[in-house]
Amino acid sequence: MPVYSAPVQDTLFVINEVLNLEKYHNLPGFEEATPDMIEAILGEAAKLCEEVLHPVNQSGDQEGCVRHEDGSVTTPKGFKEAYQAYKEGGWMGLSADTEYGGQGLPYTLHSAVGEYLISSNMAFSMYPGLTQGAIAAIQVHGSDEQKQTYLPKMIEGIWTGTMNLTEPHCGTDLGMLRTKAVPAGDGSYKISGQKIFISAGEHDLSDNIIHLVLARIEGAPEGTKGISLFIVPKFVLDGDGNPGERNGVTCGSIEEKMGIHANSTCVLNYDDAVGHLIGEENRGLNAMFVMMNEARLGVGLQGLAISEAAYQNAVTYANERIQGRALTGPKFPDKKADPIIVHPDVRRMLLDIKAINEAGRAFMLWTALKGDISHRSASEEERQAADDLMGLLTPIVKGVLTDKGFDNAVKAQQVYGGHGYIEEWGMSQFVRDARIAMIYEGANGIQALDLVGRKLPKDGGRAMQAFLAEVNGFTKQHMENEAMQAFTKPLRQGTKALETATMWLMQNGMKNPDNAGAASTDYMHLMGLVALGYMWGLIAEKAQEALAAGAGDRAEFYENKLVTARYYFERIMPEAQAHLARIESGAESMMALKAEAF
Repeated sequence: MPVYSAPVQDTLFVINEVLNLEKYHNLPGFEEATPDMIEAILGEAAKLCEEVLHPVNQSGDQEGCVRHEDGSVTTPKGFKEAYQAYKEGGWMGLSADTEYGGQGLPYTLHSAVGEYLISSNMAFSMYPGLTQGAIAAIQVHGSDEQKQTYLPKMIEGIWTGTMNLTEPHCGTDLGMLRTKAVPAGDGSYKISGQKIFISAGEHDLSDNIIHLVLARIEGAPEGTKGISLFIVPKFVLDGDGNPGERNGVTCGSIEEKMGIHANSTCVLNYDDAVGHLIGEENRGLNAMFVMMNEARLGVGLQGLAISEAAYQNAVTYANERIQGRALTGPKFPDKKADPIIVHPDVRRMLLDIKAINEAGRAFMLWTALKGDISHRSASEEERQAADDLMGLLTPIVKGVLTDKGFDNAVKAQQVYGGHGYIEEWGMSQFVRDARIAMIYEGANGIQALDLVGRKLPKDGGRAMQAFLAEVNGFTKQHMENEAMQAFTKPLRQGTKALETATMWLMQNGMKNPDNAGAASTDYMHLMGLVALGYMWGLIAEKAQEALAAGAGDRAEFYENKLVTARYYFERIMPEAQAHLARIESGAESMMALKAEAF
């Protein structure tokens, strides 16, 4: 059976030393987030994930969800008890608004806990994860009555939520959707249509499921300008706001999927279901984007979390599996062979994963902190600057961390050799579960197009200029620091490649839009390399400061950070030049073949 141990100490290092969260105690909700409080919360989250969620991860994958003849769905054995423990612990409301029963703690802390939840049981984590996205959409765009009706019970975990966009004939192109909404004459609407790929669409974990559904009101304009968003509960609420009659929404089937078997990904059929408009008519995408942006950050976290879980198991196996001898001579002469961790290529795979995970964790929490600042700072200038960066980096978090997460799960599986391909060892599940993260909430190719087509030029490139200024400011600050040269010099080279690629896109993307499309994925990953490199620069800086101050029994922890940072800059950052070369090659060869020649 796979193992999992929440990386609490590494998270605390990022939160307390790299991000210095105490510096933000002037922000609402942060005054409660003292180092002691954060450590206690992460410790309790670790217990929940290691002792309750992880033990039902592999069994849940094997058992899957079951749809019954009446359209109801049963989750795998142990999931109801696990959800009850999650709910009773107040985890759903960790960073939610205190006005509706939440604890109001930083979203940064919520993200840290989220990593543990996903690593221990990704399929389970999606039930509360979709709910939190629905909470965000209702809080931003719902009426006061809707907020009072739905948010307290969703934040408490009594009710859960979903997100209904995709239809059989349209995925990313939502302008083609056909689900219709007919005014019922009493302020409500009758919703009819079919939605597919609906995560957590039907289950037995909560008393009600609050579906957020995109639909087109009769007579609305064609395309995306005619889409509205509706709240459609599984059970229609009675006069007291409690679940009453079953609404006209049923699970037609559970999708047969490659992975995340323990999450009920449903085909949902709407047949004159009672729905209530949220936000303005024909402005549904604006409301749904709140949920989608939250979900995209959550999916990026899935990439990191699965990579971490797969890594931990690969390390355990590499230390236990004996096979062959070290190239430089036996390291364990008393044994018939050496553990495979002595082999350089095994170490390459493990260090590739470790270097991405540790920088990815810092990057995820750094971005989450920008989200906190954008919502909680009293300074409009600070809020705007943080919102700019978060908008720019959301495609990087989603696209890069999920691409790397899948790659890393495959590398971890490779460490196992043949055993990695056998289900009982659990590595196959990590690979299968990680694969979906590259696809849903906007496939990664769409994230790359969003980056180069929308985020990069937005507001005259203000966010990109701010990001480059921050990274360049960091390298200049350490220009005379000899101890930092191993980190800042390659970071500067990577940043120069990113600057060159950005200029190339500005000059050639407008001239021929195919150039932007052809460059988009390489550009996204080039920017990801620089962002992760910047995180490693910050980590190395703090590690050196701690060692200089006398780290005591934590000295090895900091020294290991510096070794891994050097590995990242020597072995991973050079990929920046390959991305740049591909970007500058343009679209000509990519677009030259006629369709029938493929």
